Amino acid sequence: MALSAEFISQLNGIFGRDRLLIEPSDCWVYGYDNSKRQMLPEAVVFPLTHEETQALVRLCHHHGVHLTARGRGTGTTGATVPLQHGVVASFERMDRIVEFSKDNRYLVVEPGITNQAIQDFLKPHGFFWPPDPTSAAFCSVGGNLAYNSAGPRAVKYGTPRENTLGLRVVIGTGEAFRVGVYTTKGVVGYDLTRLIIGSEGTLALITEATLKLTPLPEAKATLRAVYQDVASAATAIAKIMAQPAVPCALEFIDGNAINMVRRYSTAELPEGAGALLMIEVDGFKEAMAVQIESIHQAAMNEGLLEFRKAESQQEVDALWQTRKALSPTLRKIAPKRINEDVVVPITELPSLIEGLDELSKRHGLTIVNFGHAGNGNIHVNLLYDPEADGESERAHRCLDDMFKLVLLLRGTLSGEHGVGIEKRDYVAREIDPAALQLMHGIKAAFDPKGILNWGKAFPLEDQI
Repeated sequence: MALSAEFISQLNGIFGRDRLLIEPSDCWVYGYDNSKRQMLPEAVVFPLTHEETQALVRLCHHHGVHLTARGRGTGTTGATVPLQHGVVASFERMDRIVEFSKDNRYLVVEPGITNQAIQDFLKPHGFFWPPDPTSAAFCSVGGNLAYNSAGPRAVKYGTPRENTLGLRVVIGTGEAFRVGVYTTKGVVGYDLTRLIIGSEGTLALITEATLKLTPLPEAKATLRAVYQDVASAATAIAKIMAQPAVPCALEFIDGNAINMVRRYSTAELPEGAGALLMIEVDGFKEAMAVQIESIHQAAMNEGLLEFRKAESQQEVDALWQTRKALSPTLRKIAPKRINEDVVVPITELPSLIEGLDELSKRHGLTIVNFGHAGNGNIHVNLLYDPEADGESERAHRCLDDMFKLVLLLRGTLSGEHGVGIEKRDYVAREIDPAALQLMHGIKAAFDPKGILNWGKAFPLEDQI
């Protein structure tokens, strides 16, 4: 349904010509994210305030116009692609820090501020916000909250759900309210804050977030453990996570990933390595040696080839540059790859990696694995050439088998990338029918006309 002249006029009344796009050539770039999908919105607006956002939702609700919220477009699942065209609300200009309470350890921000801008503001004050996705320099905090995107530090400090105290939101009727608390404890009412975080813009638009802050550690050490094979590394991960020195990052890179990124990395990557673990520990300076030794003991097994501590900031930077280069490198050499972020219990990691190796051989595809091993969160990349005869079909059969394997191992289909469009039709495999019906009921309570980010995160009701 094309937007009416009356509707466009009312949008213009809220945002003015400088914050309203209606020309297709202008709107086109706001119709895609970091996935392979795109859909042209009929209008794009740039809210600056909570009140403008509320007026926008009320207008869309009244006219039955679909509305898709958007941050910086770094998501990989198509969650910000406007399937029903309609209006895209880009929050990139709502990027203010609203309030900082050092003694109460919280920061109130608008959704368009980048994750990196938050970290840069907090560092001189001795704090940080734990979520740290690889795209931190570009992604917005609104997007982090919409996906519950975490990054490496989640292994010790948790995800956005554990690091957000409250939200100011507008639901699908245009009604606005605040949920959550300003304190670190509170049990009054249902926990709508955690419900909205991770809901991918299907329940409400976030206009402010109260973030829980963590003091910066006094010291940090970066370690590297190299193994002859993936099985040895997977066994070590479980043992590392079972000892008292909880790492603040535990990253896994398999042999295929090591070989692929070698040319793009300044780190010395060993030849013939089957797997590599990057491990970080933090805390008091006096505790570093004890923590390192505890992790060293846990990391030792017959497959360990090398265990060492990075002795300079240059070595640390090179290791992290290696890890962060993986996704962009894969985009260069395999732009049509399938990238999934599955999670299994730590003890099932050896079975997952072994199963993925078997799937690689069965379907004749290269599979590259890396990710946040301390959470059991592995980014699985199926490499294929869509132009090659039959490869696309093999890749999607392999994907289907991979999801079956993950669920068989009591895992989940997404750890931090969200569901969006890409995984929507697989969700019913993981969630019981009764629970899905209840979730559709929750969606209807928040958004009775179904205008907010239609068709994302869950199968449509007639597919259940």
